[in-house]
Amino acid sequence: MNFREEENVVIFEHPLIQHKISLLRDKHTGTNEFRKLVEEIAMLEGYEALSDLPTELQEVDTPIETCMTPMIAGRKLAIVPILRAGLGMVSGLLALVPSAKVGHIGMYRDEETHEPVEYYCKLPNPIEERTICVTDPMLATGGSAVDAIDQIKKHGGKKIKFLCIIAAPEGLERLHKAHPDVQIYVGSLDRQLNKDAYICPGLGDAGDRIFGTK
Repeated sequence: MNFREEENVVIFEHPLIQHKISLLRDKHTGTNEFRKLVEEIAMLEGYEALSDLPTELQEVDTPIETCMTPMIAGRKLAIVPILRAGLGMVSGLLALVPSAKVGHIGMYRDEETHEPVEYYCKLPNPIEERTICVTDPMLATGGSAVDAIDQIKKHGGKKIKFLCIIAAPEGLERLHKAHPDVQIYVGSLDRQLNKDAYICPGLGDAGDRIFGTK
């Protein structure tokens, strides 16, 4: 997979990811296609992000003979989307690891302060034994991501990865500074936030475009 990596931050440069992100940006891309593209990008990012899942040898009977072959070990994976847009990335990761457990963290952005307000948190148990993938298509100010990971750590989560499709430099810096131990995977690092805390050039409101709402 083509990417730039530095201090637990991976920014993908793979042409498939970049092409699909370009389609996401297009304001003429409809809800159905947008949703499928988000799933596909999540799968492509997840392929790399999950390359360090632990494995153990297990005995398997092939049509020819019995052999010892690697299988994912331990409590495996927990996927925790930040509601609601993060839900759009879940199916892409579940396609890779169907046995993964799914939790949810609900937050909304205060329209005046642009800061996140949490309203829901439900995580798989035992969360401390799992690799945790937090998903949110957009990393804008970074407030929601920082607060979501704060909550996961309070519940005992240790090995945490954050996957997003588009990030603003301000949000990436804030998240990395607050949680330097978290591996961050970014499809595209955009230019900046505007005065309304939207990513530029971005793709608009990911939740509205995934679910067809305004």
